[in-house]
Amino acid sequence: MEFDWRDLAFHREIGSAIDALDGPHFWARLTRVLERHIGFDSWVALRFARNAPPHVCAEQAMPDGKIDAMFQDYLAALYQLDPFYLAAFEQPMSGFYTLADVAPDNFRMTEYYQRYFRKNIVGDEVHFNVVIDGDHTLGFSLGNTRRYDDREIALLTLFSPWVLSLMQQRLRFEDFAVAIHSTPDVESGQTDLHARLGMVAGKGGRSALTAREIEVAMLSLSGFSSRAIAEKLAISFETVRAHKKHIYAKLGVGSQSELFAMFYDAGRIEHDAGL
Repeated sequence: MEFDWRDLAFHREIGSAIDALDGPHFWARLTRVLERHIGFDSWVALRFARNAPPHVCAEQAMPDGKIDAMFQDYLAALYQLDPFYLAAFEQPMSGFYTLADVAPDNFRMTEYYQRYFRKNIVGDEVHFNVVIDGDHTLGFSLGNTRRYDDREIALLTLFSPWVLSLMQQRLRFEDFAVAIHSTPDVESGQTDLHARLGMVAGKGGRSALTAREIEVAMLSLSGFSSRAIAEKLAISFETVRAHKKHIYAKLGVGSQSELFAMFYDAGRIEHDAGL
Protein backbone atom coordinates (compact mmCIF):
# COMPACT_ATOMS: atom_id res chain seq x y z
CA MET A 1 0.00 0.00 0.00
CA GLU A 2 1.35 3.41 -1.00
CA PHE A 3 0.83 6.64 0.96
CA ASP A 4 1.34 10.21 -0.15
CA TRP A 5 2.34 13.12 2.08
CA ARG A 6 -1.29 14.03 2.79
CA ASP A 7 -2.01 10.56 4.18
CA LEU A 8 1.07 10.71 6.41
CA ALA A 9 0.16 14.21 7.63
CA PHE A 10 -3.38 13.07 8.44
CA HIS A 11 -2.17 10.14 10.56
CA ARG A 12 0.32 12.42 12.31
CA GLU A 13 -2.52 14.84 13.15
CA ILE A 14 -4.63 12.03 14.62
CA GLY A 15 -1.62 11.02 16.70
CA SER A 16 -1.38 14.55 18.08
CA ALA A 17 -5.06 14.40 19.10
CA ILE A 18 -4.48 11.08 20.86
CA ASP A 19 -1.46 12.56 22.69
CA ALA A 20 -3.69 15.39 23.93
CA LEU A 21 -6.44 13.13 25.31
CA ASP A 22 -5.58 13.80 28.94
CA GLY A 23 -4.76 17.50 28.56
CA PRO A 24 -6.58 20.83 28.33
CA HIS A 25 -6.09 21.21 24.57
CA PHE A 26 -7.72 17.99 23.37
CA TRP A 27 -10.80 19.60 21.80
CA ALA A 28 -8.74 22.25 20.01
CA ARG A 29 -6.40 19.54 18.66
CA LEU A 30 -9.34 17.45 17.45
CA THR A 31 -10.79 20.51 15.78
CA ARG A 32 -7.53 21.25 13.96
CA VAL A 33 -7.44 17.72 12.57
CA LEU A 34 -10.95 18.06 11.17
CA GLU A 35 -10.65 21.60 9.83
CA ARG A 36 -7.83 20.57 7.50
CA HIS A 37 -10.36 18.46 5.62
CA ILE A 38 -13.77 19.98 6.39
CA GLY A 39 -14.82 23.62 6.25
CA PHE A 40 -16.73 24.86 9.32
CA ASP A 41 -17.05 28.15 11.19
CA SER A 42 -17.73 27.29 14.83
CA TRP A 43 -17.38 24.40 17.24
CA VAL A 44 -18.31 23.49 20.78
CA ALA A 45 -17.98 20.40 22.97
CA LEU A 46 -20.68 20.04 25.61
CA ARG A 47 -22.48 17.56 27.77
CA PHE A 48 -26.25 17.47 27.42
CA ALA A 49 -28.21 16.64 30.59
CA ARG A 50 -31.84 15.56 30.58
CA ASN A 51 -32.97 17.98 33.31
CA ALA A 52 -30.26 20.64 33.37
CA PRO A 53 -28.53 23.16 31.10
CA PRO A 54 -25.66 21.90 28.93
CA HIS A 55 -22.19 21.79 30.45
CA VAL A 56 -19.63 23.40 28.12
CA CYS A 57 -16.39 21.41 27.97
CA ALA A 58 -14.68 23.62 25.39
CA GLU A 59 -15.64 26.05 22.65
CA GLN A 60 -14.23 28.18 19.90
CA ALA A 61 -13.07 31.53 21.24
CA MET A 62 -14.71 34.73 20.00
CA PRO A 63 -12.38 36.86 17.82
CA ASP A 64 -12.44 39.75 20.32
CA GLY A 65 -12.12 37.46 23.34
CA LYS A 66 -15.58 38.38 24.62
CA ILE A 67 -18.35 36.01 25.73
CA ASP A 68 -20.85 35.08 23.02
CA ALA A 69 -24.08 36.67 24.29
CA MET A 70 -26.27 34.62 21.95
CA PHE A 71 -24.69 31.40 23.19
CA GLN A 72 -25.46 32.52 26.73
CA ASP A 73 -29.14 32.74 25.72
CA TYR A 74 -28.84 29.16 24.48
CA LEU A 75 -27.34 27.95 27.75
CA ALA A 76 -29.90 29.87 29.79
CA ALA A 77 -33.00 28.33 28.20
CA LEU A 78 -33.06 27.95 24.43
CA TYR A 79 -31.21 24.65 24.46
CA GLN A 80 -34.60 23.12 25.30
CA LEU A 81 -35.69 23.91 21.71
CA ASP A 82 -32.48 22.60 20.11
CA PRO A 83 -33.23 19.59 17.87
CA PHE A 84 -29.89 18.02 18.76
CA TYR A 85 -30.66 18.33 22.48
CA LEU A 86 -34.14 16.87 22.03
CA ALA A 87 -32.87 14.01 19.86
CA ALA A 88 -30.16 13.15 22.39
CA PHE A 89 -32.86 11.90 24.77
CA GLU A 90 -35.55 10.79 22.33
CA GLN A 91 -33.01 8.71 20.38
CA PRO A 92 -30.18 8.01 22.85
CA MET A 93 -27.63 6.46 20.50
CA SER A 94 -23.98 7.31 19.96
CA GLY A 95 -23.15 8.34 16.42
CA PHE A 96 -22.79 11.10 13.86
CA TYR A 97 -25.89 13.22 13.20
CA THR A 98 -26.71 15.96 10.72
CA LEU A 99 -29.32 18.67 11.22
CA ALA A 100 -31.47 16.93 8.60
CA ASP A 101 -31.40 13.76 10.73
CA VAL A 102 -32.89 15.41 13.83
CA ALA A 103 -34.74 18.59 12.86
CA PRO A 104 -38.58 18.57 13.04
CA ASP A 105 -40.51 19.15 9.83
CA ASN A 106 -41.12 22.86 10.48
CA PHE A 107 -37.79 23.62 12.16
CA ARG A 108 -36.63 26.23 9.63
CA MET A 109 -39.92 28.08 10.06
CA THR A 110 -39.65 28.42 13.84
CA GLU A 111 -38.80 31.60 15.69
CA TYR A 112 -35.98 29.66 17.37
CA TYR A 113 -34.41 29.04 13.95
CA GLN A 114 -34.95 32.60 12.71
CA ARG A 115 -34.02 34.49 15.88
CA TYR A 116 -31.28 32.27 17.31
CA PHE A 117 -30.04 29.42 15.11
CA ARG A 118 -29.91 31.34 11.84
CA LYS A 119 -28.16 34.32 13.42
CA ASN A 120 -25.73 32.23 15.43
CA ILE A 121 -24.93 29.41 12.99
CA VAL A 122 -26.77 30.53 9.84
CA GLY A 123 -26.49 27.49 7.60
CA ASP A 124 -25.94 24.04 9.05
CA GLU A 125 -24.76 22.00 12.02
CA VAL A 126 -23.59 18.45 12.65
CA HIS A 127 -22.99 16.56 15.90
CA PHE A 128 -20.84 13.68 17.06
CA ASN A 129 -22.67 12.21 20.07
CA VAL A 130 -21.46 9.75 22.72
CA VAL A 131 -24.10 8.49 25.16
CA ILE A 132 -22.75 8.60 28.72
CA ASP A 133 -25.82 7.21 30.50
CA GLY A 134 -29.59 7.53 30.37
CA ASP A 135 -29.47 11.20 31.38
CA HIS A 136 -26.28 12.51 29.76
CA THR A 137 -24.73 12.70 26.29
CA LEU A 138 -21.37 14.14 25.24
CA GLY A 139 -21.71 16.14 22.05
CA PHE A 140 -19.18 17.72 19.68
CA SER A 141 -20.84 20.25 17.38
CA LEU A 142 -19.51 21.75 14.15
CA GLY A 143 -21.47 24.77 12.91
CA ASN A 144 -21.31 26.23 9.43
CA THR A 145 -22.51 29.45 7.85
CA ARG A 146 -23.46 27.42 4.77
CA ARG A 147 -24.88 23.99 4.10
CA TYR A 148 -22.43 21.10 4.28
CA ASP A 149 -22.07 19.52 0.85
CA ASP A 150 -22.26 15.81 0.07
CA ARG A 151 -18.49 15.39 0.06
CA GLU A 152 -18.13 16.97 3.51
CA ILE A 153 -20.91 14.85 4.99
CA ALA A 154 -19.30 11.75 3.48
CA LEU A 155 -15.92 12.67 5.02
CA LEU A 156 -17.44 13.40 8.42
CA THR A 157 -19.25 10.06 8.30
CA LEU A 158 -15.97 8.37 7.34
CA PHE A 159 -14.14 10.07 10.23
CA SER A 160 -16.88 9.38 12.79
CA PRO A 161 -15.60 5.99 14.12
CA TRP A 162 -12.28 7.40 15.34
CA VAL A 163 -13.79 10.75 16.42
CA LEU A 164 -16.39 8.94 18.55
CA SER A 165 -13.73 6.60 19.96
CA LEU A 166 -11.57 9.55 21.00
CA MET A 167 -14.58 11.25 22.60
CA GLN A 168 -15.36 8.06 24.52
CA GLN A 169 -11.80 7.94 25.84
CA ARG A 170 -11.90 11.66 26.66
CA LEU A 171 -14.77 11.15 29.10
CA ARG A 172 -12.46 9.95 31.87
CA PHE A 173 -10.54 13.25 31.73
CA GLU A 174 -13.49 15.68 31.65
CA ASP A 175 -14.28 17.49 34.90
CA PHE A 176 -18.03 18.00 34.70
CA ALA A 177 -18.02 19.69 38.10
CA VAL A 178 -16.39 22.79 36.61
CA ALA A 179 -18.17 24.53 33.74
CA ILE A 180 -16.67 27.10 31.37
CA HIS A 181 -19.86 29.16 31.61
CA SER A 182 -21.81 29.75 34.78
CA THR A 183 -25.29 28.44 34.14
CA PRO A 184 -28.49 29.38 35.99
CA ASP A 185 -29.78 27.37 38.89
CA VAL A 186 -32.14 24.87 37.31
CA GLU A 187 -33.82 24.04 40.60
CA SER A 188 -35.01 27.64 40.87
CA GLY A 189 -37.11 27.06 37.76
CA GLN A 190 -35.85 30.21 36.05
CA THR A 191 -34.53 28.38 32.97
CA ASP A 192 -37.27 25.78 32.59
CA LEU A 193 -39.45 26.63 29.61
CA HIS A 194 -41.94 23.98 30.68
CA ALA A 195 -42.32 25.69 34.05
CA ARG A 196 -42.59 29.12 32.49
CA LEU A 197 -45.28 27.91 30.11
CA GLY A 198 -47.20 26.56 33.05
CA MET A 199 -46.90 29.71 35.16
CA VAL A 200 -47.29 32.68 32.80
CA ALA A 201 -50.98 32.11 32.16
CA GLY A 202 -51.71 32.08 35.87
CA LYS A 203 -49.78 35.32 36.37
CA GLY A 204 -52.05 36.95 33.82
CA GLY A 205 -55.14 35.94 35.75
CA ARG A 206 -56.03 33.21 33.28
CA SER A 207 -56.27 29.47 33.74
CA ALA A 208 -52.95 27.66 33.90
CA LEU A 209 -51.93 25.52 30.95
CA THR A 210 -52.56 21.80 31.29
CA ALA A 211 -49.72 19.30 31.01
CA ARG A 212 -50.88 18.38 27.51
CA GLU A 213 -51.06 22.03 26.44
CA ILE A 214 -47.50 22.57 27.69
CA GLU A 215 -46.40 19.54 25.70
CA VAL A 216 -48.08 20.81 22.54
CA ALA A 217 -46.61 24.30 23.02
CA MET A 218 -43.07 22.96 23.46
CA LEU A 219 -43.35 20.73 20.39
CA SER A 220 -44.71 23.62 18.36
CA LEU A 221 -41.92 25.97 19.49
CA SER A 222 -39.39 23.23 18.63
CA GLY A 223 -40.61 23.05 15.03
CA PHE A 224 -43.16 20.25 14.88
CA SER A 225 -46.12 21.00 12.61
CA SER A 226 -49.65 20.35 13.88
CA ARG A 227 -49.79 17.10 11.91
CA ALA A 228 -46.41 15.99 13.25
CA ILE A 229 -47.54 16.80 16.81
CA ALA A 230 -50.72 14.79 16.28
CA GLU A 231 -48.70 11.81 15.08
CA LYS A 232 -46.13 12.11 17.85
CA LEU A 233 -48.74 12.33 20.63
CA ALA A 234 -51.18 9.90 18.99
CA ILE A 235 -54.02 12.43 19.01
CA SER A 236 -56.07 13.92 16.18
CA PHE A 237 -55.09 16.93 14.11
CA GLU A 238 -58.23 18.76 15.29
CA THR A 239 -57.30 18.10 18.93
CA VAL A 240 -53.91 19.69 18.34
CA ARG A 241 -55.57 22.74 16.80
CA ALA A 242 -57.90 23.00 19.79
CA HIS A 243 -54.94 22.81 22.19
CA LYS A 244 -53.16 25.60 20.31
CA LYS A 245 -56.29 27.77 20.44
CA HIS A 246 -56.50 27.29 24.21
CA ILE A 247 -52.77 27.99 24.65
CA TYR A 248 -52.96 31.28 22.78
CA ALA A 249 -56.09 32.36 24.68
CA LYS A 250 -54.63 31.52 28.09
CA LEU A 251 -51.33 33.26 27.37
CA GLY A 252 -52.88 36.24 25.62
CA VAL A 253 -50.87 35.82 22.41
CA GLY A 254 -52.02 35.71 18.82
CA SER A 255 -49.18 34.01 16.99
CA GLN A 256 -46.28 31.60 17.26
CA SER A 257 -43.92 34.58 17.08
CA GLU A 258 -45.53 36.17 20.15
CA LEU A 259 -45.46 32.86 21.99
CA PHE A 260 -41.71 32.50 21.38
CA ALA A 261 -40.99 36.14 22.23
CA MET A 262 -42.78 35.79 25.56
CA PHE A 263 -40.31 33.17 26.76
CA TYR A 264 -37.20 34.21 24.84
CA ASP A 265 -37.34 37.79 26.11
CA ALA A 266 -38.39 36.79 29.63
CA GLY A 267 -35.57 34.26 29.79
CA ARG A 268 -33.00 36.88 28.77
CA ILE A 269 -34.26 39.33 31.41
CA GLU A 270 -34.12 36.68 34.14
CA HIS A 271 -30.70 35.48 33.08
CA ASP A 272 -29.20 38.99 32.86
CA ALA A 273 -30.67 39.92 36.25
CA GLY A 274 -29.43 36.68 37.84
CA LEU A 275 -32.88 35.98 39.26
